[in-house]
Amino acid sequence: MSKLNKLIEKLKNKEVFIQTHNNPDPDAIASSFALKKLLKSKGIEATFYCTGEIERYSTKKMIELLNINIEYINTIDNLNKDMVIIVVDAQKNNKNVSDISCENVACIDHHPIFVEEKYIFEDIRDEYGACSSIIAEYYFENNVEMDINVATALLYGIKMDTLDLSRGASEKDIEYYCFLYKKANINILNKILRNNLEIKEIAAYSNAIESIRVFEGIGFADAGANCTDSLLACISDFMLSIKEIDFAVVYSKREKDYKFSIRNEMDELDAGKIVNNALSGIGNGGGHKEMAGGLISLDKTKDIVISTEDAIINKFLKSIKEYRNIL
Repeated sequence: MSKLNKLIEKLKNKEVFIQTHNNPDPDAIASSFALKKLLKSKGIEATFYCTGEIERYSTKKMIELLNINIEYINTIDNLNKDMVIIVVDAQKNNKNVSDISCENVACIDHHPIFVEEKYIFEDIRDEYGACSSIIAEYYFENNVEMDINVATALLYGIKMDTLDLSRGASEKDIEYYCFLYKKANINILNKILRNNLEIKEIAAYSNAIESIRVFEGIGFADAGANCTDSLLACISDFMLSIKEIDFAVVYSKREKDYKFSIRNEMDELDAGKIVNNALSGIGNGGGHKEMAGGLISLDKTKDIVISTEDAIINKFLKSIKEYRNIL
């Protein structure tokens, strides 16, 4: 039985909700949108809901141009045994995922597992560069017709999460990218890609550039206060374009937390494991070898000194040193 059919078996006669991480990026949105359409083709209605804001202009354009319907809610009320929540491009207990109290939870994701969890259905493939590739595989393996908007969304999801197949892309990501390119609306894709930076975002780039510090290829930058998750990710990608930086840590202090975005091009390092160790005991972090993220909730760290740039840098440099020592 295919993975899709196994999932369908778990969803029969259930009320189905699709949830992704807070402030979802293009890969999360594309995967959830395509999964909702796929389930509908199998006779299962699902609600795709989002917590938090859609942060980037280009992502908002994606939603508008591809007619993606998302319900914006903070909680799901009246939880019952006939309800299933499918977590997509994320996992339970991640700091960037709103609390899930439902007993029936499924998970489709491409991130490494840092906290073990039991699901009624699980398809976690950390060798894939994008969750969109997993959903695309469901379509192709089960000969399900894919409409042009779904193909365009999944193509954009793979494109963004693998940085045009240059970061963490597996053979499957490349294979499905090629399939999707033939089915997608490239005109709409180009509209999404054009003019994707807003003037108000330039200040964060400026803050980061002015604060860059480099230690033997390890670069750190403060993007300034209240930088969004998606913009932090873009700035950390930008950091790797600098000749002297092969491992980038970009961070921002916000009202309730510190947020981190990490990118890595050093073969001997693993960004996900390093941020997880660096924030152990004071926060949460994880992700892939090439890209990862982390979060420290300020209300839980009143007695821990993390307020200075040196303190943050030292935590990461110590974690990198420890990681190298165990190799």
